[in-house]
Amino acid sequence: MSPPTLRLRDILQLRFSPLFAGLPARTLEGISPRSVWKRLAKVAGYAALRLVGNIFRPIRNAEELHGKVWLYVVSQNNYEALHFLREALPDAVLVAGQSKQIGRYNQQVNRLSLRRKLLYYGQFPGALVGLRKTEGRLAWRFFNLIFNAIGYYEVYCRALRHYQPRAVVFANDHNDDARALLLACRAEGVPTAYVQHASVSASFPPLGFDLSLLEGQDALDKYHQCGPVQGRVELVGMPKADAFLAQKNQQPTVQCVGIAINLLDETPAITEAIDFLLHEFPTLAFTFRPHPGDQRDFTFLRQQHPTLRFSDARQESVFEFLHQQDALVAADTSTHLEATLLNVASIYYRFGTHAGTDDYYGYVAHGLVPRAHSLPELGTLLRQYQQHKPLDLYQRAAYYNATLGTIDEGHSQQRAVRLLREWLGEKP
Repeated sequence: MSPPTLRLRDILQLRFSPLFAGLPARTLEGISPRSVWKRLAKVAGYAALRLVGNIFRPIRNAEELHGKVWLYVVSQNNYEALHFLREALPDAVLVAGQSKQIGRYNQQVNRLSLRRKLLYYGQFPGALVGLRKTEGRLAWRFFNLIFNAIGYYEVYCRALRHYQPRAVVFANDHNDDARALLLACRAEGVPTAYVQHASVSASFPPLGFDLSLLEGQDALDKYHQCGPVQGRVELVGMPKADAFLAQKNQQPTVQCVGIAINLLDETPAITEAIDFLLHEFPTLAFTFRPHPGDQRDFTFLRQQHPTLRFSDARQESVFEFLHQQDALVAADTSTHLEATLLNVASIYYRFGTHAGTDDYYGYVAHGLVPRAHSLPELGTLLRQYQQHKPLDLYQRAAYYNATLGTIDEGHSQQRAVRLLREWLGEKP
């Protein structure tokens, strides 16, 4: 394969994994439709709105990017995981791709121009042919994702040569644009660091940063399953949780319950579970929280259940949400870990029958949270917590958060800043 095709294979490795290919059809439909014509429509839309649209969209950054430490973000969650470094490191700036959606922080990040990305699309036919030889039918099945990824590496190499940042700090290691920037940093000799922003999976690409600040032993163990671990690794706990760890839930019984939904959860199963819970527990207050990237319209739930509260993940952080709950019901989401850290009683329950991501983060297997296989089991567990919620649930999270129970508990940000400054060669 040509060098560009080899790079695209690296950039898109998670997209070519059995895990991604096995996602529910409904989930894949919004990313890469089964219909060839709809995939072509996706390509046309991306070309018009992003490739051509970016050419006519001026970039006016509020901050200087030359010689700075870049905090590269690809989502609202990434921003919330890294923004503390913006305050602690005087030469740090938050950056994102030109049209990347960062939720409520869209206006608070600097942008890297992607106008020249259009110039590299001559690679597409050769890349598609080359990737079909190694990935088989998946290359054709996800050809729109290959199309989207082309040009990131070359444009980011140019940006690095132009701005010459001191280093780039990532909070994501598997999205196509983030991996392209990582490969560009390697090619241009720019140091890279990684701050884990959520629980990781053994399906992620191998850890390959100069410095990786992981939350705990769980993340390191999983990255060892992904492949050889490169660079220096330190376990620092969860920086984004610092402000909330001192406010652990001390309620001895459950009165308020959060229901967190991810993109894989099926609407009929969600509806059935909420009907069951509100009928079985009329005295409990339930709050429904869809994933910030979920585009489904759940207003029908509000109409069916006027007492059901809603949390907007685009406006309310996960810790602000959990601070108002005594218990949580969710499937495959790192919110289980964040809830347990706050001593919120969390229960794993799958909203649907898709088994491809069963216990995706291993929370049930490692004893972080109990599992309910059915609605009656969910009711039994929740009823037990309604009567008595232990005050030491948070201790289960020590495997995931290295500072829990130590003198550094609640001070992960300071620990991360200290290690980054040392790595950057700054004086304490």
